[in-house]
Amino acid sequence: MDKKGINNRPELKKLRRELRKNMTPAEVVLWQQLKAGRLDGTHWRRQYSIDKYILDFYCPIYKLCIELDGEDHYTMQGDTKDFDRTDFLNSKGIDVLRFENKEIWENPERVLETIKLKLKEKTY
Repeated sequence: MDKKGINNRPELKKLRRELRKNMTPAEVVLWQQLKAGRLDGTHWRRQYSIDKYILDFYCPIYKLCIELDGEDHYTMQGDTKDFDRTDFLNSKGIDVLRFENKEIWENPERVLETIKLKLKEKTY
C-alpha cells in the first residue's frame, strides 16, 4: 500500500482476486501481450485498485491505466461512471487509455501501438 493508503485497499482484495480469476476474453488477450514485460519491457498489474476504483491494467512506473470497455460502458450511467473514474485518476496524475473490447479482436496491433505511443509520450 502506498503512503496515502489508497492503493490496493484490503477491503477490495477479494473483489480484485475474483476479477482476475474471471477476466473477460478481451482482457485475457490483452494481458497475454502486457504480462512479463512483453510490451517494451514495461511492468503491468491487472485488476489493481486505486481508492475505490479497480483498474483493468495499470503500469505504475508510467502512471498509465488501460480500461477495456464492454457494452455496459456505453449507457448514460456507464458514461457518467467512466467520466468520474477518469477524472479521479487524472487528478492523481494517472492517464487513462480506453478501448472497446471489440478493438482487441478487430485490430489488436493498433491497440498495442496506441499503448506504446502513450508510453513513449510519457517518457519525455
